[in-house]
Amino acid sequence: MPTAAPRSSRLFWLLHSAGWSGVFLLSYLSALALDQPISYWSISLPLAAAGFVVTLGLRLILRRLADEPPRRLILLMLGPVLAACLVMALVYVFALTTWCSEYRPRRTLGYVSYLATTIYIVMTWVGLYIGIKYQQRLRQQTEAALAASAAAHQAQLRMLRYQLNPHFLFNTLNALSTLILDRDTGGADRMVHRLSAFLRHSLDNDPVQQVTLDQELTAIDLYLDIEAVRFADRLTIEKDIAPDCRTALVPGLLLQPLVENAIKYAVARTVKGGTLRLAARRDGDRLWLTVADDGPGLSGAGAPGGGVGLRNTRERLRILYGDAHAVELRDRPQGGCEVRLGLPFERARA
Repeated sequence: MPTAAPRSSRLFWLLHSAGWSGVFLLSYLSALALDQPISYWSISLPLAAAGFVVTLGLRLILRRLADEPPRRLILLMLGPVLAACLVMALVYVFALTTWCSEYRPRRTLGYVSYLATTIYIVMTWVGLYIGIKYQQRLRQQTEAALAASAAAHQAQLRMLRYQLNPHFLFNTLNALSTLILDRDTGGADRMVHRLSAFLRHSLDNDPVQQVTLDQELTAIDLYLDIEAVRFADRLTIEKDIAPDCRTALVPGLLLQPLVENAIKYAVARTVKGGTLRLAARRDGDRLWLTVADDGPGLSGAGAPGGGVGLRNTRERLRILYGDAHAVELRDRPQGGCEVRLGLPFERARA
């Protein structure tokens, strides 16, 4: 793939050649329109060739002064521009006296008019050169800023995702320690194997990338397999996933902290345990994901409204979707708490 520098160089030579060819044609055709003979090309061609060469010198100077502020750049370029125009004027006089003396202007005003035209053409060239270079630099700076912003967002997303892992591991290792102290070696062994499967799945997936809802539910099942060792028949899982939502794209491990909160505040605090319900529905161009429990709700002790998991979920969705997302936390009429996430509905490409 060609780099930016060769592309910029090719663009310069294309525009430079086309521009001075245009100056030659305009000068020659204008002369013909003023009843000059066809041989007037012998004047127009040396002038365009001289402009082609002297502006290459101006280009070298402009490249050296590229970092100067605009006002200083204009002041520094006045001398070189006048020198370039003087060279072109000398070429004009030389061409007249050597090949075409009969085309000399009859008055001094003709020479002054030519010099003014030359200054105008060269200044136009300089202005276009500076404008194009400024636009290219601005585009490069914009692309660099966008790349830096994207990198910062990705780093922030990874931080938010990985911030949850120590919290989850702490709870799991505590449960594992309890199983060992209770001499439940079978339960401890199952938990270790399921923890290994969940962590492998978690590490194999980039937190910046989206996954299908089916893949997300697979990750949740791996997590719930671990919790099932802790709670056995105290934990009941219900799922209500609309078929057309299974291929929808969601951020990886989006639901895990919400499921963990529901287990922590609704299941773990009661002897009888509780029910966890996962649902997904499409409403127009929005995907609604629901994590609900039948615990004490938001009014109960230790309500989940300000937990790390929910706070990080809000922040992840804000970074990913801006204002195009919704997070709703409320009590359920039949008891318990419900978290609803609204995301733009996007399907995975085949």
